[in-house]
Amino acid sequence: MKVEFWGQEFNPNMIVGCIGGFLIAIVSSMFGFGGGPFMVPLMAVGLRLPMFIVVGSSVLAIFFNTMVSTVQHYRFGNFDWVFFCAMFPAALIGGWIGPQIAKRVSPLVVKRVAVVGLLILAASLLGLLNPILKAIFG
Repeated sequence: MKVEFWGQEFNPNMIVGCIGGFLIAIVSSMFGFGGGPFMVPLMAVGLRLPMFIVVGSSVLAIFFNTMVSTVQHYRFGNFDWVFFCAMFPAALIGGWIGPQIAKRVSPLVVKRVAVVGLLILAASLLGLLNPILKAIFG
């Protein structure tokens, strides 16, 4: 399948994408974590898409899930307005600044930053950062 975006043509392997997306959805729903950290490498490495398409697709995919989850958490009383009011403008500003930076650096740098971020996330989820953070912050 050929995909054209902004004058560039890409040939992602849709079989790899469908099978990978399906497996990520099953595992993430079984264990209760978001699939974004796994979808990004699947699209960047498995489908060989450029990071500007990967990031945009990832954001679009989680947008609807985030909206529904936010409404549900509000309905159940699990909503902190102060936290929301602090995070929402920060997310909008970061969502505007991030692509501006990504346009000015090479795609390899963007991928390396994404890898570092995913490794930090993985270490945090595995509890490997707890002793380090405890030593630093007490």
